[in-house]
Amino acid sequence: MTARDGAGARTPRDRVAGPPPRDEAAALAAALGEPQWRAPRVTPLDRRLAVDRDSVERGLASLVLTVIELLRQLMERQALRRVERGDLSDEQVERIGVTLMALEEQMAGLRDHFGLSPEDLNLDLGPLGPLLPTDGPPN
Repeated sequence: MTARDGAGARTPRDRVAGPPPRDEAAALAAALGEPQWRAPRVTPLDRRLAVDRDSVERGLASLVLTVIELLRQLMERQALRRVERGDLSDEQVERIGVTLMALEEQMAGLRDHFGLSPEDLNLDLGPLGPLLPTDGPPN
C-alpha cells in the first residue's frame, strides 16, 4: 500500500529503503585486520588552498599575457603574409609595423612589471611541443 498526501503525490514513506551504503574502506581495513577505521572529518576550511595573493596575481598575469602573446604572434605572422603577397599599401605596411612594435614594447613592459620572462609565457604542451614558437617568424 502506498501512502499519498491529499494531492495524490507520493510521500517519503513510499520510498523503499535499500541496504545501507557499503563502506568499502572499513571493509578493507577489517579484511586486513586493522583496528576500526573511520572516515576522516573534512570541514570546508580543509578544502581551501593555501595560496598567497602575489602567486595568484603572477599566475593570472602569466596566463593572460600568454594568450595576448599568442594573439600578437598570430597577427604578426598574418601581417607578414599579407605584406609578402602585396595585399597592403605602403601606408598600411608602415602602420601595421608601428602597431606591432608598440604592442611588443607593451608586452615587454608588462612582463617586467610582473617579473616574467618570455620563456614564462611559453606553455609546454607535452608531445605537441611548446605553445609559442621558440625561433623567429617563419619565412
